[in-house]
Formats: sequence, structure tokens, C-alpha cells
Amino acid sequence: MIWNEAKECMSRDEMRALQSKRLVKTVDRVYHNVEFYRKKMQAVGIEPGDIKGIEDLHKLPFTTKNDLRDTYPFGLFAVPNSQIVRIHASSGTTGKATVVGYTRRDIEIWSECVARAFAQAGLNRDDVIQVAYGYGLFTGGLGAHYGAEHLGATVVPMSTGNTKKLTTMMKDFGATAIACTPSYLLHIAETLEADGDIDKIKLKAAICGAEPWTEQMRLQIEEKLHINAFDIYGLSEVMGPGVACDCQYHKGLHVYEDHFLPEIIDPETLEPIGENETGELVFTTLTKEGLPLLRYRTKDLTSISYDKCECGRTLARISRFKGRSDDMLIIRGVNVFPSQVEAALLEMGETSPHYMMIVDRVNNLDTLEVQVEVDEKFFSDKISELENLTKKIAHVIQQAIGLAVKVKLVEPKSIERSMGKAVRVIDKRKLL
Repeated sequence: MIWNEAKECMSRDEMRALQSKRLVKTVDRVYHNVEFYRKKMQAVGIEPGDIKGIEDLHKLPFTTKNDLRDTYPFGLFAVPNSQIVRIHASSGTTGKATVVGYTRRDIEIWSECVARAFAQAGLNRDDVIQVAYGYGLFTGGLGAHYGAEHLGATVVPMSTGNTKKLTTMMKDFGATAIACTPSYLLHIAETLEADGDIDKIKLKAAICGAEPWTEQMRLQIEEKLHINAFDIYGLSEVMGPGVACDCQYHKGLHVYEDHFLPEIIDPETLEPIGENETGELVFTTLTKEGLPLLRYRTKDLTSISYDKCECGRTLARISRFKGRSDDMLIIRGVNVFPSQVEAALLEMGETSPHYMMIVDRVNNLDTLEVQVEVDEKFFSDKISELENLTKKIAHVIQQAIGLAVKVKLVEPKSIERSMGKAVRVIDKRKLL
């Protein structure tokens, strides 16, 4: 078991001292090795010597995804390309791809962090871990793969693309854990149910990430597959999966803050906010060599707490994400997150977790239609029963988001399944 007690259970003062020491080194490294940061710091009159510890973090400039795109491809690297042993990149679907590079030491630290996350999920060298994240430029597949190997477990590098083959291998190889997106895991569960194979697998845990998901979805996954499901968090710019993960108590995700210094800011004022207050998550990397980042704005909305967890870890914990500051929908003046709709549907217990939000503009008025999958039996009921269920769902969603919506019930499996990040919103206003 990977249990780094020296780092995961140290006192808050000890952690702050370690973070301060590493922050000072990081600032010095980027100032002298990355022209982008040197110019940014000089523009606000900051030199490396001005940063004595994490109490000076607020003096440093922010970094955004656009900064990585503007310096494409290697402008933020802090080492010569000869020291970069691996490159990953985003898909670039919302603009120019963001490119990240890793030294050999970066890969070692990344592998350790993912292994620590798997250990929090109760896994060890005796487990068989099926990796069903995408491999390639996306960090999920190789990140989980290297972490599982570092743990000493057996790895099945399944990736995505053939669910029937995946479930067959899961049975034949005796997989005890799976790493994938939560939405894809629900699709896997549906396939196992349809084939009558739920009781033929040895799965005991799932480590899910790469997309926001609710506590209700976690409970549904656990009930369907009779397993424990854990939330792993990461982003390629900061490292990849393994920045944080929850433990068996599911009361927040433990941040491996000996490597990643978290802070929460108000996304409007950019000022730091207090413990347990919701804001935007920001990370400063403390040990990365290839692509160290200062105050990287993740756009993820969460809160942070520093009290000791029941599991014994003293690491900072971030709460389950409310959404992202950049995928928030504004509909008729109301702020709406897809996770609010998902939570409302799952609490009902009469629908599947598969839905699609379609935002449109009719006669200069924004409209929201929510398509919801329901059990096939509802389509054989009386029309009045179908209408009553539609009204009930509309009422529940309105109560959750404060906005009247049109609900359309659709048949099981009619909403497209995703093997990667689930697409939950079609905003037609952007197409006009």
C-alpha cells in the first residue's frame, strides 16, 4: 500500500513550511527559465527574492489556459526539450491545443500521486486494475496506467471503444478495479445488466474522474455494481489525474498539497476567499520541472477545508465540484449548472442518470428543454401517467434551478453514450 504518512499526515505548520520551501524554488526556477513568467513578474515589480513563502503567494500573477495557448507549443517549458520525456495535449476543441511536457522526474511524481489515490480507494499490488480512460495525448489513460504500475497492481490497458470486449475482459481477467469516467461506467453497468453478468465480475472499486459528477451518481454506480466508487481529480495543465482523490469516507477530495498548492479565489474579484466558501480553484505546482505553473486558474468551482479527515489524513480537502465558472449557463438571468439538473433527477429515483439540456432562443427569449431517459414501462402506461411524470420532473428541476423548463421524456438508451467526457448541454444560442 502506498501510504506516505510523512506527507499525508503531517501537521498544518509542517505542510506550510514544506510548501514555502518548494514555492520559493519554483518561483526562482520559472523567473530564470521561462520568459513569459519573467516578463509577467517584472510587469508588476516582483522579483524572486520578494517571495519568502506561501504567505506571499498572492503577489504572484495568475496563469490561464489562454496563456498556454498563446505560448504554444513549448513557450512555458522550464527545461530544454532534451529533458522532456513525454508530451500530452488537450483536444483543442475550444481553441488551440494546450501542450504539457514532463521530465522523467515529473513522470515519477505523477505516478506516485496516482498510486496514492488508488491506495486511498483500498487498492494494492494484489489488484487487477482495468484502465478504461482514453490513451494517447489525453492524460487519463497513461496517468492511471503508470499509477497502477507504481502501486504494483496488474494493469489491463483497455482504453475505450469496445464496451462488449471490455466487459468480457473484465470477467475473464478478474478485474477488481476500473478507472474511467463515471458516465462511461454507467454505460458499462447497463451492458453488464443487459447480459446478466453483474454477478460474474469481481469488481470492488472504481476510480472515476475527467468529468463532474454528483454524489447521487456515485451512489447509483455503487448500487448497480455493488462496489465502492471514488472521485479522482486532475487536469493536464497541472499534472493529470492524481492531483486529488477522495477516501472511503467521501467527505471531500484530499489534495496532494506537498506537490500542488491549492487556493480558492472569487472568480470575479480574483481575491482569495475563506475556508469552506465556494469559489474558483487555483493551483501552483511545487515540484514540476517541465511545466511549472504559478496560480493556474482551473475554472472549477469548489470549497476547501483543512480539518483532519476521519481517515487520519491532514491533507487539505476540496468539496465535490459544483461546476465550472466557464460552463455555467445563464438562462434568462439565472445561473444554471448541469450538475444541479443531474442531482435533481437522481434524487427522484424515477429516471435514469442520462439527460440532455438543450438551450435555444425563441423570439429573443432563452428556452431550456431537458430531455430525460425513463424506463420503457412508462411508455406503455396511460398518457395521463406519462404527462404526470413529465410535470413532476419539470417541477423538481424548477425547484432545483429556479427556472421553468420544458421536459421531454425519451426512451432508454436514446441519448448518445460517451466513452469520454459526457456531453450534457447543446447550446444552440452559440450557433446563431
